[in-house]
Amino acid sequence: MPKKNLITFIILAVAAVGLLAAIGFLFLVLTKMPQPAGNDFNSGSLASLQGQTSRDQNIAASASNNQGIAIAPPARYDHLRGNVAAPITIIEFADLECPFCKEFHSVLRQIVAAYPGQVSWIYRHFPIDSLHAKARKEAEASECAAELGGNDKFWQYLDAVFAVTPSNDGLDPQQLPEIASAIGLDRQQFLTCLSSGKYANKVASELSQALLAGGSGGTPYSVILVAGETIPVSGAVPYGQLKSAIDALLGELGQRR
Repeated sequence: MPKKNLITFIILAVAAVGLLAAIGFLFLVLTKMPQPAGNDFNSGSLASLQGQTSRDQNIAASASNNQGIAIAPPARYDHLRGNVAAPITIIEFADLECPFCKEFHSVLRQIVAAYPGQVSWIYRHFPIDSLHAKARKEAEASECAAELGGNDKFWQYLDAVFAVTPSNDGLDPQQLPEIASAIGLDRQQFLTCLSSGKYANKVASELSQALLAGGSGGTPYSVILVAGETIPVSGAVPYGQLKSAIDALLGELGQRR
């Protein structure tokens, strides 16, 4: 069975029980939320290699096939968690004020911990201004944390923001320097960096990358890179579904946990 067909089968099998409830919840969400420039997904699915979409109604209509994904490969300026040489890399595009990104952030932390050396995670910014006016500046704040403390402080800052924000623009901007201080960064240097707007272009560039990669439907949007293939992941896929997909991929690669 082709790789993406196998993954799709696993996802559909695991998700079947909750499908009707998910569709009903999504209908309520979509009828109440403005969506001129995208929306949050409330759960996620993986597309097949042939470009077939999952029957789960939460998958984006824009989910593209394998050949349609244009994504910048991992680079030295990326923020990576896990082993850089891992055979599977998940590139996530996310919005720091998206409640489903907050949920999926926890899932990806579990995945990287469960597959040491086998799965790496790259975070790229995808703030949706029409829904979350504060997300873009929060993204810049995380880049300032990286400038002052390196990759480890970037991830500590990201974890802390997702831990404290109630989502949907609920985070007080005054908390941004407080979070920086709490993880051991110099408050004044952080404020100087943030007020300069020096990382606005980087955030905007990654947002454009997300759209080119097929993420126009909403956040979180991820792409799995494995053995030269690209597999789109739309929405906050539950841990069990993503784990099953990764197990299948590792099985094809002949690797064990």
